[in-house]
Amino acid sequence: MKRPILYGADYSVYVRIARMTLEEKGVGYELVPLDIFAAEGIPAWYLEHHPFGRIPAFEHDGFRLFETSAITRYVDEAFEGPALRPKDPRGRARMNQIIGMLDAYAYRSMVWDVAVERLEKEAPDEALIARGLQQANTALKVLSSPAPRPWLLGEQLTLADLHAASIIGYFVKVTEGQSLLAEFPELKAWWRRIEKRLASRLT
Repeated sequence: MKRPILYGADYSVYVRIARMTLEEKGVGYELVPLDIFAAEGIPAWYLEHHPFGRIPAFEHDGFRLFETSAITRYVDEAFEGPALRPKDPRGRARMNQIIGMLDAYAYRSMVWDVAVERLEKEAPDEALIARGLQQANTALKVLSSPAPRPWLLGEQLTLADLHAASIIGYFVKVTEGQSLLAEFPELKAWWRRIEKRLASRLT
């Protein structure tokens, strides 16, 4: 069986989620660099892998997928290694709720409205950052209740942890993100645990 191929760029939050999933499962894979923001644009061949030109995309023995959640769930089911989804329906529902919440409400506010705005704009939009922090505060409250013990859903590390870690990892690149996370001590302790774990897997 051939090693799976992941298409994307190191800077991408969602490529990182897919990479972390593969690493947690112990799956060897090939990362094909692809910068969708490159000056020359998105290569035409890549649209066969992702019709909307986003990253990541995934291929395994001729089987192609796009959308991060589809990729990570496939990896969890198709390969040996520790299960990354709860066995019980309620646990899986909670995991899916966290991932859906992060995608719908946290990613934009934490990554683009706060971190990217602060890090990459010569004249950051302070009002946008303030609104982003307000939304981020709500997302962190959701992640903190109940308190991680040691992971977001209890004793088992799940796809919800990997999803949250990638987004929060970008958020805490800026002072505002660090300060807001510090207001949630249990979640900050969770971040330290998963940050250390991921640092040993992603180089």
